[in-house]
Amino acid sequence: MKLTKYLAASASAVAMMASAAAAEISDGVVKIGLMTDMSATYSEVAGNGTVVAAQMAIDEFGGTVAGAPIELVTADHQNKADIAANKAREWGDTQQVDAFAELVTTSVALAVFEVAKQQNKIALVSGAASSPLTNDACIPTGLHWTYNTRALAVGTGAAVVKEGGDSWYFLTADYAFGDALQKDVTAVVEANGGSVLGASRHPFPSSDFSSFVLQAQASGAKVIGLANAGADTTNAIKAANEFGVIAGGQKVAALLAFLTDIKSLGLDVAQGLQLTVSFYWDMNDETRAWSQAFYEKTGKMPTGVQAGTYSAVRHYLKAIEATGSDDSETIVAKMREMPVEDMFANGGVLRSDGRMVHDMYLAEVKTPAESTGEWDLLKIVRTIPGEEAYGPLSESTCPTK
Repeated sequence: MKLTKYLAASASAVAMMASAAAAEISDGVVKIGLMTDMSATYSEVAGNGTVVAAQMAIDEFGGTVAGAPIELVTADHQNKADIAANKAREWGDTQQVDAFAELVTTSVALAVFEVAKQQNKIALVSGAASSPLTNDACIPTGLHWTYNTRALAVGTGAAVVKEGGDSWYFLTADYAFGDALQKDVTAVVEANGGSVLGASRHPFPSSDFSSFVLQAQASGAKVIGLANAGADTTNAIKAANEFGVIAGGQKVAALLAFLTDIKSLGLDVAQGLQLTVSFYWDMNDETRAWSQAFYEKTGKMPTGVQAGTYSAVRHYLKAIEATGSDDSETIVAKMREMPVEDMFANGGVLRSDGRMVHDMYLAEVKTPAESTGEWDLLKIVRTIPGEEAYGPLSESTCPTK
């Protein structure tokens, strides 16, 4: 009888402690709303793979944090800012979503930033790249995780100029991301003694690059810089090959290319291409182990956007676990206090402007003879220290830093 009473009392105490912990969590649930491109230009780069990556982070916590269940809801924003903003507003107003995640496509991220600011929600950006997200367009709860256009410019742009590519012509996606990438690369090219001869803006997305490639070819520039990403990048590279651009002596610089892009192009086409990456699956034992687990769920090795989504969600959950709260200001403060330590970043630092500073990598596409397997596509040429890639905080124009 006494034992029965003791066990009942113990169970009651455990339940009370769990209830007290969950009481610090609004609505008793930690809810993450992940928006991505599920079906179009960036679906291979981000897409369902980011959902899998976020769920992998959640699963590490056993599906609960600070005594509360973790729920992941998802949506396809179709690369349209109005759809993204409406969905974010709905999630925040009626579904008690605590944080927005992924947000590939700069126009989408900027639109969701506005909603996050109004609702005091956290926005964990992985796929969008524009450096204004932690400059003039920053918000107190906006966190930019995986890369940005400045880091891409410092990596690929500087490397190509130093190899003699000192005259450039850009093929630029006609929206905020393309503009930011062209601007950041131009600054790096000119700082290293190069010049920009011109640019052609193409629709986003675009399947026919014939006229744009011919304009770039006629410019006589040594380098054709692709200020685009995803399917736009692969379509532009294929067009450049068809028109004999590379055979004619011009270089093509893919300023934001991903593992899936190289896989799509094939090593015969992409070999020798230099690109800046935030993550590569085959860097060390930790990246290989995580990537193998991802591969078993998806049949593909992860891109940097997918790995960055895992890292951002995991760090967010760690902050909730440490504080026992999902209050946005409390969580952001704790996320900045803790270093980012996982398979994506070693000693990453979340700055007051929202930039997560971590090392980036200059990579080169292997030749078919160098590759030993289906996903053995890149070799790391150089590690770019985080401070070099992203610049010091003093350069940020974020008004709330």
